[in-house]
Amino acid sequence: MRKGFLHLAALVLAISPVYAEVFEVPPEGYDVVGSVATITARYEDTLVDIARRHGLGYYDLVRANPGVNVWLPGEGTEIVLPSRYVLPPGPRKGLVLNLAEYRMYYFPEAEAGKPAYVYTYPMSIGRMDWETPLGNTRIVAMAKNPAWYPPQSVRDEHAADGDPLPRVVKPGPENPLGTRALRLGLPGYLIHGTNRPAGVGMRVSHGCVRMFPEDIEFLFDRIRVNTPVRIINVPVKIGWDGEALVAEVHPLLQSPQPLKEESVEHIEELDADVEIPDLDPNSKDPLTHVTEQFIAVTALRAGRLDWDLVEALVERADGIPEAVGSGIKNAATSAAFE
Repeated sequence: MRKGFLHLAALVLAISPVYAEVFEVPPEGYDVVGSVATITARYEDTLVDIARRHGLGYYDLVRANPGVNVWLPGEGTEIVLPSRYVLPPGPRKGLVLNLAEYRMYYFPEAEAGKPAYVYTYPMSIGRMDWETPLGNTRIVAMAKNPAWYPPQSVRDEHAADGDPLPRVVKPGPENPLGTRALRLGLPGYLIHGTNRPAGVGMRVSHGCVRMFPEDIEFLFDRIRVNTPVRIINVPVKIGWDGEALVAEVHPLLQSPQPLKEESVEHIEELDADVEIPDLDPNSKDPLTHVTEQFIAVTALRAGRLDWDLVEALVERADGIPEAVGSGIKNAATSAAFE
């Protein structure tokens, strides 16, 4: 059945220099898109180069290829491309940013008489001292060739490092926002391009979400103001692939912090839809995440997990989906609950 899902990445690459992956949204009973592939590295390749060419981020490739040198993988080395994804839980609408996997998913509204598609892109998120917040928001503004107005906290940090910033960084090659920016209802947070694309797929920003320049330009032309944005931290995703239960496991992140108090005061006037969850995902054991996702995905359809496979997958945490269970026909409850 999976062969019927339309994978448009090759078509997109043929049309323009865009590396986003595009998939037809699978029918009911299927939550998995894409496939894992392998390529052979050339002598001039780095894993960063290969990742960008194939719509992947830094950690995507590093975790899928343990033991391979990031900067000198070596000519002839087989490189695994982890381009298979369990779609994130929750509504398939607008933008869904899963911080734990450094990846965003865009579910545009389907055109009448045409299939629904999902676009997926690697992204960078806030580093540990400048976390990207969780919550539901929306795009409130869009800008081409934006100027950057560094907040005082960022200017202070640069000044302390002997690298003072001006109050305004004009558009151009020195502008860290790149050529496109989407402003979120979360005060002070953007989805934007970058003048340092090698960092895409890492935890390197001051809280904003960075994309490859070609990806943000591609997305910018297809998205609109008021598009809903859901930011989640889900290290374990479980979904159905026909009769198989498939899990995708990523390392835990430290919990993103709630918005600063001075920002919270302005939420109502900027975006009434913002939610600030009082959650600490890191307080949970990885297997607790597995249990929660399993309960959610089997709420209407019974299934069982092979816990030996689950534990091995959690130990690897390489982001590559794997079948770890199956459906139960004519059963009211799953053996996993026994």
